[in-house]
Amino acid sequence: MTSAKSARRPHHWRRDLIELAALFTAVAVADAIANLIGHQPDGPYLLIASAVALAATAGFHTWWARRHSHAPPSETSIADATADTNPDTGTGTNTGTGPASTDAANAHGEMVLWRMRTTVRDAPGSLAALCTVLARHGIDILTLQTHPLAQGTVDEFLLRVPASLPAQQLTRAISAAGGSSTWTERADAHDLVDGPTRVLGLATRTALDAAELPLALRQLLGRCSIHSLPAVSVTGRATGETAPVEGVLAETTMRLRDPSGGVITVERPYLPFTPTEFARARALVELDARLGPRVPRGEQVLTLPEGNEITVRRADRADLGAAVAMHGRCSEQTLRLRYHGPVRDADRYLDHLLSPRFGRTLAVQTASGRLVALGHLLWDGDETEVALLVEDGWQRRGIGSELLARLAALAVEAGCESVYAVTQASNTGMVAAMRALSLPLDYQIEEGTLVITARLGVTPARSLPPYEQAER
Repeated sequence: MTSAKSARRPHHWRRDLIELAALFTAVAVADAIANLIGHQPDGPYLLIASAVALAATAGFHTWWARRHSHAPPSETSIADATADTNPDTGTGTNTGTGPASTDAANAHGEMVLWRMRTTVRDAPGSLAALCTVLARHGIDILTLQTHPLAQGTVDEFLLRVPASLPAQQLTRAISAAGGSSTWTERADAHDLVDGPTRVLGLATRTALDAAELPLALRQLLGRCSIHSLPAVSVTGRATGETAPVEGVLAETTMRLRDPSGGVITVERPYLPFTPTEFARARALVELDARLGPRVPRGEQVLTLPEGNEITVRRADRADLGAAVAMHGRCSEQTLRLRYHGPVRDADRYLDHLLSPRFGRTLAVQTASGRLVALGHLLWDGDETEVALLVEDGWQRRGIGSELLARLAALAVEAGCESVYAVTQASNTGMVAAMRALSLPLDYQIEEGTLVITARLGVTPARSLPPYEQAER
């Protein structure tokens, strides 16, 4: 780095003296030539001819320089020719693929976003061949990430593609250019965030809420299935599920040690994981382990129509004792409708349900601090389950509908496409709460068990209007 002080070069008087001497010398030489030639019979004509020759030579040199310029290419041409890739992070962005490709893209009309992965040989010119094929089809390269392998390199692109271009045609063209194991899927505006920024955002979400880890892994790795397998079952028996501290990577499956016990299994059948993805996933899990158990604190006070105040907040394993006490005040019928099994096993499920690793739990407590309702949003692989339990004395006051609306809103924030509830056809309260969401519902009945699936829209479910809300 050059400082402002060192950037100022001293102005020497000797340079001025040399320039002045050169000027006098040039004037003396010009005067001598003019006197020598001007006093000849044809002197004026020779001077005019010399001036014309000099002007012609200068004009020819200017024309030649413009046609054979050796100046470096402009920034626009560099951006059009190739992606600006950072070798340290393996990521890059590109503003386009040149005027010719832009014209071709405009000719195709509407453009859509795609994510594409392909494996190429680790050799000079391999990436250039792919970029040439993309430019030929009028495709813009928006971002590029490279994942080095032992043999070859996986290149991941975010592309702006003509809507009329079939995926099969592009895959064949990429294969002809040297790409293999090519995979494509439609993307959306959320994918426009560059890789490092997205990873930092996911790390921040994980740091604030332990329940975000499975969701962060899913967003980090794309479309995949994530299962949290506990080390101890709800009956208290060891499951034998474990993984080494460094984790295990086996083609399309990752096994990572869960900081809260057990193992986190990530599966993606359609595309093997790369060592880079495995390292990123392991870093997120390590961050979660270092921060320990945590749940965002904050509560909201609601006023019921009859005037009683209740508080809604996030719950975790610290509420286990209060939840067991609430079970003791619930009737057998209420517990049976919630847990679909023997009532004596109800308490065993609470430690699992209150763990942030398996989802999010909302608790409702009275002004005296007594827990009277629980609502669960549970991660179930690719799907999401909602479940409610309201103490008998507080039922039919709208608490279940309020909890369910909030759980649906949390599911929308988590990027879930739908939520489902498992109940019985006789559970009219749960059916009414699901219908109160005002979302498209699907019903399936098998052997007396009713499964209601709500397809979530882009607008989160809102709280019921009769309540007055106040933040704390």
